[in-house]
This record gives sequence, structure tokens and C-alpha cells, in this order.
Amino acid sequence: AEEALRCYTAGSAYAEMQDEVKGRLAPGMLADAAVLSADPTAAPPAALRDIKVEMTIVGGRIVYRAR
Repeated sequence: AEEALRCYTAGSAYAEMQDEVKGRLAPGMLADAAVLSADPTAAPPAALRDIKVEMTIVGGRIVYRAR
């Protein structure tokens, strides 16, 4: 799970040559993020499909919030 998260975040930013401004949560970086219902790095593999997106943040603004 940790490798998959790195590939979707820092890895994707690196692949598009944007790793100076994207790919991790840090001051000065672009603020796109998702809040999940559980920690995918702590969940057993069979439970990963049950993790829900609770909130999505794009450009520092909440664009989705689960009901």
C-alpha cells in the first residue's frame, strides 16, 4: 500500500516533472489531497476495497465531502 501511494503521489509528480511543486503535503506545495475513511497502509489487503473517500481537496478548497 505504501508503494502504491508513493506511485500515485510523488511518483506521478516526478513523471510529469512537477515534483518541485506537487507530490507531497508540505508548505508551498500545491494542495490537492483526499481524506480516506481508514489508513490504507494499516488496513489488511482484503479491506482496501472498503475504504471510502470522505473528502477531496483541490487547490486548497474542499470540492467533495461525503454525506
